[in-house]
This record gives sequence, structure tokens and C-alpha cells, in this order.
Amino acid sequence: MHWTSMFAIYFLFFVFSAFVLLPFGVRTHDEAGVEKIPGQAESAPVEFRAGRLLLRAAILALVVTTLYVANYINGWITVEDLILWGPSTGAE
Repeated sequence: MHWTSMFAIYFLFFVFSAFVLLPFGVRTHDEAGVEKIPGQAESAPVEFRAGRLLLRAAILALVVTTLYVANYINGWITVEDLILWGPSTGAE
């Protein structure tokens, strides 16, 4: 696998990880006991820490990309393993 392919896969996992991690660790003004600004949404976070989110997403994406590339090299899980119906290729 080329390094450009690995980078593209890492970038996809990074974006996906950022969206998955977005709701974790967020507290609203009601939960934090802070006064709201007039017109503010009820679900608005007290303080959004983009740096922390990006760091967590980068670490998670690195772990998932490493597992993906290791599976690609070693062939632990193949397409045949993911087929749950249809003709089987193994002995029954």
C-alpha cells in the first residue's frame, strides 16, 4: 500500500472520528451552572475546545488506520468473512 493511500485513509478516519467524538465531553450552560446569554440555544456548549477535539480525533484515527493497514497486510478479515448470506465458500 502506498503512503498516499494510507494518508487518504487516515484523513477519512480523522474526519469520521471528529464527528463521532463531537458530542462527548460537552456541557451545556445548565449543566455547568453558568448564566445563558439572551437568545442562546439551550444546547449550546459552555466552551468548545476545538484543539482537544482534534487531538482526540487524531489519536483515534491513528489507531484505527493502524488496525486497517495491519488488516490489509495480514488479511485477518477478508470480504468472504463479511458475507453473511448467499452461497458459502467453505465446507458445511
